[in-house]
Amino acid sequence: MAGDFNYYSWVILPIIIFISRMTDVSLGTLRHVFISKGYRKLVPFLGFFEVLIWIIVVAQVMQHLSNWVCYIAYAGGFAAGTYMGLLIEEKLALGLQVIRVITNQNSDELIAELKNSNHGITIVDAQGAYGPVKMIFTIIKRKDVPQVASKIATFLPNAFFTIEDIKNTNQGVFNNKPRYNWLYRKSK
Repeated sequence: MAGDFNYYSWVILPIIIFISRMTDVSLGTLRHVFISKGYRKLVPFLGFFEVLIWIIVVAQVMQHLSNWVCYIAYAGGFAAGTYMGLLIEEKLALGLQVIRVITNQNSDELIAELKNSNHGITIVDAQGAYGPVKMIFTIIKRKDVPQVASKIATFLPNAFFTIEDIKNTNQGVFNNKPRYNWLYRKSK
């Protein structure tokens, strides 16, 4: 009968488990990202809330072992939390990246544009597989990568370039101070 259906156990509790698990896994994903980027002061707080939420959720699942919907909500929350954590991290765009451009074309316009944008650059003459090339290095904030990649595509459409994460820098020319300095502890 419809009156005997337990809405809390079969609908509300699984939704709570799903949302809670999504939250704790998102925090865990962000915690791992912050560890890799060197934001060590924030990591313990994320870890505290991640584990607190996890233990509460696991307790609820264990109290309702006969409810298979809770299992589905738990697994679905894990999957959604992983995705959500990566989306949040992408939006935050924390950290620095190095862009390494290798070209055998005239790169003067790109170099001038990067300098005008106050990006520090290093230029190295090198030897490629088919002759002389220039290697142009610039270290930029991750949030600036799309703009710099667009400039590379505009001025050197056939250039080869790579983008890599950097954990830390010492000295250099940057167009602004790094964000979230209070969260970051420089290694000595």
